[in-house]
Amino acid sequence: MSKIEELRKVIDGIDDRILELLNQRAKVVIEVGNVKKQEKAELHVPNREKAILDRLTSKNPGPFPGESLQAVFREIFSASLSLEQPVKVAYLGPRATFTHLACLQHFGYSAQYVPVNSIKEVFVEVERGLAEYGVVPVENSIEGVVSYTLDMFMESELKISAEIMLEVSENLMNKTGKMEDVKKVCSHPQPIGQCRGWLESNLKGIPVAEVSSTARAAEMAAEDTSLAAIGSRLAAEIYGLRIIKERIEDSSNNYTRFLVISRKSPSKTGRDKTSILFSVKDKAGALYETLKPFAAHGINLTKIESRPSRKKAWEYHFFVDMEGHYDDPEVRAAVDELGKNCVFIKVLGAYPAVEDGPDKG
Repeated sequence: MSKIEELRKVIDGIDDRILELLNQRAKVVIEVGNVKKQEKAELHVPNREKAILDRLTSKNPGPFPGESLQAVFREIFSASLSLEQPVKVAYLGPRATFTHLACLQHFGYSAQYVPVNSIKEVFVEVERGLAEYGVVPVENSIEGVVSYTLDMFMESELKISAEIMLEVSENLMNKTGKMEDVKKVCSHPQPIGQCRGWLESNLKGIPVAEVSSTARAAEMAAEDTSLAAIGSRLAAEIYGLRIIKERIEDSSNNYTRFLVISRKSPSKTGRDKTSILFSVKDKAGALYETLKPFAAHGINLTKIESRPSRKKAWEYHFFVDMEGHYDDPEVRAAVDELGKNCVFIKVLGAYPAVEDGPDKG
């Protein structure tokens, strides 16, 4: 037996043990699910998943990469939860869009996904109890804020229960995988804009058409060999396309932040973020005075965004993200003091924070 065959037998033995342990874990998960049903407890507990990921990541001696370890265990969580009751997630569709990819990153492949046609429909699905969670885009590092998502929080009583940070990687794809077959390129306007420089340098003179989504572009390319689409690797997999060129976006620092919405916020994890919505009295220096409590209580604001109220001319609502959980005494004290100077204030949610860049769990 050669050395490589010996090592492969060792790997086979390790894989057999992993399989055995996964099934042992699944049996315990089923027992936990039965107890939860008897006690009428929540089946999905994101904070428990977060605690497991943090514990295992801190204990991981390597060489297995920490980010890959988290991805593996997210799939284990997803499959395990499906043994109790599959989580239903509504998202801005169709399939193979970056929102779909964000869902898979956060909830895994065993969740039940419901693609809908608008951000408003995502909120409606969750409000009506037709889905436990919804996933919506809120901002892109290049294109900026998704205004409609912020506007929906003015009307909805849903809470932010998590955030997802997804690196956006655009790929050129077609049926053959050959550049010379490309006679036309199609995609959603946003990725076309993000890849404008690459297209002009590498496909000069080739017409570029805008369509409703990257998934629609991939679907069209699957039906027409002269067409190439710009989209995610997931779109290539779903629609049977081959990638001609990876990462054709002009900026390498391209991330989209998504929010997970549900009917309630999770409890503290130790590394959290709180989001609020408020409006101030229309007078000179009002916003400056309003924000003073955050400085006084040592609260770091990570984002502030203004939106017209749509109820009164020149009246604005402000969306603020801050470090810390609303149940933290300093955060609650700052928000309570803020409320004294506001016409309106609403806590949108307190939830686990992720680092800028790829989701670290």
